[in-house]
Amino acid sequence: MDHIPLFNPDPVEISCSCQDVLPAGVVEGLRLFNSGEYFQAHEVLEDVWREQRRPIRELYRGILQVAVAYYHQNRGNLIGARKMFRRSQVWLRVFPDTCQGINLAQFRQDFKAVQALVERFRPGQIIEFDHTL
Repeated sequence: MDHIPLFNPDPVEISCSCQDVLPAGVVEGLRLFNSGEYFQAHEVLEDVWREQRRPIRELYRGILQVAVAYYHQNRGNLIGARKMFRRSQVWLRVFPDTCQGINLAQFRQDFKAVQALVERFRPGQIIEFDHTL
C-alpha cells in the first residue's frame, strides 16, 4: 500500500484561495483533460503545481493525478489507475464543492464512478470502458 501523506491546510486560506481567478495554465490543463488528452493535461497542470507555493497547489495536484489515473486506465494499467485515484483524493478532499470556478462536486462524482469501474476488474483484464464517463 502506498504511503499517503496527511494534508490539513488552514480552512480560511483554502476558502480565500478558492475565490481567486483560475490561472491560465489550469484553464489549459482542464481543456486538455476535458478533451481526453490526459497525459498532456498532467504535464500542463504539473507545471502550474510546481510554480504555486500556497495550499491551492494541491487542488491542481489532485486534478493532475486524476488525469494520470485516466491515462493509466486507458492504457490498461489498472494498478496504476487505482493508485492515482487513491492519491488524488488526499489532495481534493479538503476543497469545497466549487473552487476557482471548478465544479469539484461533479468532478469527484465523475472520477469516483470511473474509479468504481476500475476497481471491479483484475489487472490484465481488458476493459470495455465507456469514455463518456
